Amino acid sequence: MDWYQTLFELIDMRSFSNLWFWIVLAVVWSTTSHYVLGVPFDMVLRAKRHEGQYEADLEDLVRINTNRLLYIAQMSGLWLAGFACFFLTMLVLLGFVYGNEFAQALTLLGVPLSLVGLLSLSTARLIREEDARGERLRKRLMRHRLYTQIIGMISIFVTALWGMYQNLNVGPFGG
Repeated sequence: MDWYQTLFELIDMRSFSNLWFWIVLAVVWSTTSHYVLGVPFDMVLRAKRHEGQYEADLEDLVRINTNRLLYIAQMSGLWLAGFACFFLTMLVLLGFVYGNEFAQALTLLGVPLSLVGLLSLSTARLIREEDARGERLRKRLMRHRLYTQIIGMISIFVTALWGMYQNLNVGPFGG
């Protein structure tokens, strides 16, 4: 059997009928909601329970990640926004105008993740402006995580609906 054919049977480009796509979707949203501005959420909970050194570690890590994120946005934010808009527009056109299922799957992953990226920038800016520490910082991070989880739930729901539609439309019963 040809290795090229074997590879494409293993990695089916019809994304919504492929188990690997759904595993990737679950891992992406699980990871995204666990790391709040690059900080593991268990660190936020530990700082809430024990304070002291855990609180100081949390504040240091948030400060480092916030400064890094805002620096990148300030130095190359317009270029990154331009490339992201170009890439997402290309995926939307390929997926929903030309009917490429792989591009549809990447669009349904990329658009919500870009919203989370914008939310992260906004949260980082607010943390720096407020000079948030202690309880205020933890509340800001928890709110950010809640909004990320809401975006993730809506994204997974829409992706599941679109995937079911595609599987019924293209599958053994559809055209």
